[in-house]
Amino acid sequence: MPNAAYRHFADRDELLAAVCAAAMGELGDRMAADVARVPGEHGDPIAARHRLGAIGAAYLHFAHDEPGLFATAFALPQQHAYSATDGDTGGLDRSPLGQLRTALDELVDAGVLDLRRRNGIEYPIWSAVHGMAVLTGKGPLRDVPGSDRHRLEELTLTFISDCLT
Repeated sequence: MPNAAYRHFADRDELLAAVCAAAMGELGDRMAADVARVPGEHGDPIAARHRLGAIGAAYLHFAHDEPGLFATAFALPQQHAYSATDGDTGGLDRSPLGQLRTALDELVDAGVLDLRRRNGIEYPIWSAVHGMAVLTGKGPLRDVPGSDRHRLEELTLTFISDCLT
């Protein structure tokens, strides 16, 4: 029954939006789980850096382990609207972008990231990690052996961390 899904959704766009949201939710859940495994109190500079690294690593692992879900998560650009503000939603935002913003805010609290550099820095960071995910997923680096891919991913995350101070 090829049209069975349309019993639950008005049209293709509504179905795609639901699948996109589910894929993004799975990515967010994996990021949150990896961040939760990082020991240390909020505001500890080392722990804050490790939490940012956990977010990036979870993003890259998800892209590699679930390429179909990763592509689907970004199928609708309006699901990831740009905001020129610092991202404060007044509550816990478990979206991947929300978690990145939370980690960056903690880096400010920990004295690692200067508050004057905070506004909008999530976008260049996201672009670096997303770019590596695309390059090593379906891009020109897709055939790089796993150990080399892992090294490139580590270089990307280290580069990001080093650029924050």
